[in-house]
Amino acid sequence: MKNTLLLFCFFTSLSMYPALAQTITQRVAAAKATYTNPLKVQFGDPYVLRTGGMYYMYGTGAGADKGFAAYSSTDLVNWKREGQVYFHNNKNGWSDPKASWDGAYWAPEVYEVKGKFYLFYSAQWKENPNKEVENFKIGVAVADKPTGPFVDLANKPVFDPGYPVIDANVFFDTNGKAYLYYSRAAYKHPVESEIADWAQKKGWYQEIEESWVYGVELKPDFSGVIGEPVLLLRPPVTLSDKQAEWESRSVTSKEVNRRWTEGSVTFKKGNTYYIMYSANYFGGQHYAVGYATSSSPLGPFKKAANNPVLQKNSAKGGTVTGTGHNSITYSPDGKEMFCVYHGRTTKTGDERVVFIDRMEVKDGILKVYGPTTTPQKLPSGVKIGSKK
Repeated sequence: MKNTLLLFCFFTSLSMYPALAQTITQRVAAAKATYTNPLKVQFGDPYVLRTGGMYYMYGTGAGADKGFAAYSSTDLVNWKREGQVYFHNNKNGWSDPKASWDGAYWAPEVYEVKGKFYLFYSAQWKENPNKEVENFKIGVAVADKPTGPFVDLANKPVFDPGYPVIDANVFFDTNGKAYLYYSRAAYKHPVESEIADWAQKKGWYQEIEESWVYGVELKPDFSGVIGEPVLLLRPPVTLSDKQAEWESRSVTSKEVNRRWTEGSVTFKKGNTYYIMYSANYFGGQHYAVGYATSSSPLGPFKKAANNPVLQKNSAKGGTVTGTGHNSITYSPDGKEMFCVYHGRTTKTGDERVVFIDRMEVKDGILKVYGPTTTPQKLPSGVKIGSKK
């Protein structure tokens, strides 16, 4: 009886104060029309595929056991866990789950080709006669559905360039050719540079190892590559290079004796090829994203003057660090471009979580409007009230 009386009084007050009722209604509607980063997905290296009116997200971690998990969504904001979609011990599995980092099952990306779904990823290869700590190679698995189960196309990696490789990304050009982009790991790859000389003079490090991004044409059936890989991106050699400051922060902050160029993603706008990439230590606060452009899918690429386009905001009073390894997707109506990436917050600590923020390419200039942690408008084309 008491609760009924309270409800009666509440609704009576609303009828007496229509402005108050309208304000409450507007606030409720506004809350439903927004989302807030980070999303409730604990992936590193997130990649989003859109097919059949659905979005599917893949990434490193999220509880997957020596393999990869997936999530699904209708609106890019609310995600449903689909479970593990790739297992290392499938009939053609070629990796070593007992190697360092539990086999290093990292950075999966899935592409739909002629009704099949192909998952590219990196892992430790079991063929390791020299017992290298980092023996990463790139594999590809296939499934009939985006939720798997994925089975390796062959019982070996796509190719062996003679050094450890990670972070596979595939670009399908308008002429029908496919290109594989990847990062040569920094492992046992010391490089001379003015940054290395600077660090050595300070007595911090004897050498600086680097990872570089390469590109190569893929065979149509993904069974291998065509021709030799081409070096596309590397950290700056000179201190006077305008990219040197932001791409060397892992060294200049005495975080680690490595400089990374990794996590690339390539797309095309008009006649220009854009390649986004991540620099600095993936486990540190300075992980950030830049981009470069070219008139050819295999370069040469020129780094952009407005780099980095995505970086930590903690220096400006924010709570986000370690932003990087992004992919790209579009809103349900195709009108808005989104950058999907991982980061860390004061609240999440060392755990990598997923962010989505708007991005655009205008007059050849790429911009990412993030990282954000305040309410953002839902992606265009999302029906208010829909939830997956």
